[in-house]
Amino acid sequence: MMRRGITVAAIAGVLALTATACGGDSGGGGGDSSGKKAAEDPRSVSGSITWWDTSNEAEGPTYDKLIAAFQAEYPKIKVNRTSVSFDQAEQKFKTAAQSGKGAPDVIRTDVGWSAGFANLGYLQPLDGTPALDGAEDFLPGPLSTAKWNNETVGVPQVTDTLALLYNKKVFKDAGIAAPPATWDEFIAAAKTIKKKTGVTGTQLNPEGYFSLPFLHGEGADMLDVDGKKITVNSAEGVRAMETALKLAGSDVALKPATTDGYVAAQTSFKAGEVAMILNGPWSVSDSYAGKAFKDKDNLGIANVPGGSAGKAGAPIGGHNYSVYRGSKNKDASYLFVRFMASKKSQELTAKEINTLPTRKSAYTAEVTADPAKKAFQQALTVARPRPVIPGVGDLFVAFDQHYVKILRGDVSPKDGLDALAKEWNSKLLKDYTTTTTG
Repeated sequence: MMRRGITVAAIAGVLALTATACGGDSGGGGGDSSGKKAAEDPRSVSGSITWWDTSNEAEGPTYDKLIAAFQAEYPKIKVNRTSVSFDQAEQKFKTAAQSGKGAPDVIRTDVGWSAGFANLGYLQPLDGTPALDGAEDFLPGPLSTAKWNNETVGVPQVTDTLALLYNKKVFKDAGIAAPPATWDEFIAAAKTIKKKTGVTGTQLNPEGYFSLPFLHGEGADMLDVDGKKITVNSAEGVRAMETALKLAGSDVALKPATTDGYVAAQTSFKAGEVAMILNGPWSVSDSYAGKAFKDKDNLGIANVPGGSAGKAGAPIGGHNYSVYRGSKNKDASYLFVRFMASKKSQELTAKEINTLPTRKSAYTAEVTADPAKKAFQQALTVARPRPVIPGVGDLFVAFDQHYVKILRGDVSPKDGLDALAKEWNSKLLKDYTTTTTG
């Protein structure tokens, strides 16, 4: 259920936070939330802070390098990086924040967690603090994911989106000069590729997140948050699913796997068994490891195709840095977040671990010299945020189930989306109205 105002759980959490914040300062950094000391005299700030890093350990050495540089600049501040498994971090943080024990000062949050954490009173608003210095430099899409109730509760760390990845050699062999710009062109290209090369056109990932380019291509979305209305089963949404079903059921697409759909599609693509898939920047290194892309120049990346509404649209993903409201060292936390989200830091992570920057200025000539990063920078121009509500990730549990049924042909697109809207309304969004389609 969408929460309005502050819930009992949130009240309990805020009381716990108040008790924690009144417990004194463990390192001299101060619990003042204004950030005045950090802004006016940053070199005097001292203390010890803990950062929960939810990235994978392969990225750890790069973040350790940044932490060392931060501590060299601010020798009175000690940063403890704690690696926390991504799939456990959301609940682990909620438990710690509600109890007032063991929560970090700073956490790397998925963009889908920010609204939920903030709604429960667990995140410190960052407007006017050093953490948000240079806010005008952030890309608007990623920055929008860090806002809740007109407050900024996170600083964009990395961003991502979906794009069309394709095999340039297969396109050349099929006589196709450019990647498809619409879903109709996509289907036509897949047919040509199959006929002229024998390679299957595509394989769809049957996860709801990967259906969003179809929805956005019709001008549709999952929800109208301002109007508190479920819109996934609008006429435009149904038309989007009809396009996805047409593709999945054709002879130019491998059947979507009902389990491990992401792995199945990616495996087929990097092996050269399919010519096109939808995927994000995180998949590029894995694609290069496949036999089809040992020559890295063979990997093509373009914006997702558009639908009949004439516009292409892909979802925005990524992560934010957020400061725990109960932190005893907010000034130190603000300075740490500012440093980690700076142009210089983002440029380093982009070059070393292939992340996509959230600052416009971090797309330097050296970063965009990598054709994959340059292509995904372009893909971000047609990206749009997912609905910003508490528990948005929970919506995709049901979405995945109903999307699979649609792609398998078990239900019609209309019936499948109506069932999805009904489930959301009865379990998660009880204060929303639903769209009625004819």
